[in-house]
Amino acid sequence: MTQRAACDSPFGRLVLNEEDGAIAKLRWSPEEIEGNSSALLRDACAQLGEYFAGTRKVFDLPIAFAPGLTGQVQRAMCAIPMGQTRTYGDLAREMGASAQAIGQACGANPIPIIVPCHRILGASGLGGFSAPGGVETKVALLKHEGAASLLI
Repeated sequence: MTQRAACDSPFGRLVLNEEDGAIAKLRWSPEEIEGNSSALLRDACAQLGEYFAGTRKVFDLPIAFAPGLTGQVQRAMCAIPMGQTRTYGDLAREMGASAQAIGQACGANPIPIIVPCHRILGASGLGGFSAPGGVETKVALLKHEGAASLLI
């Protein structure tokens, strides 16, 4: 059964989905969610609030990783410390996949911010970002994390 909760962020309202006791999706949406959310969703919203307040550097939540390469890439993204970045090529070499396949897996990440796809950059540019605001939101998240010097 899917449960949902909404929490506000500096980048707009975020809606989280929980499935089978794990965070399965995060999306930007103005949607209001009525009713009580689960303890996990309340904790996820609290951890997002701490992240945006600058007091949390690592999320401690069960994640519903995707199968296959996308799930492998999600796990690799979670291992990148706050304030650091990697390139699509870095992950491609580690995983024995093409940089394009890594980029597609990043773009398919259903749990941005918590699974920090914004920390993956192109070899000679920022790469993409599927959130509202696109690359500008990616830059703002990286600045929030203290990775702004990497953007110069």
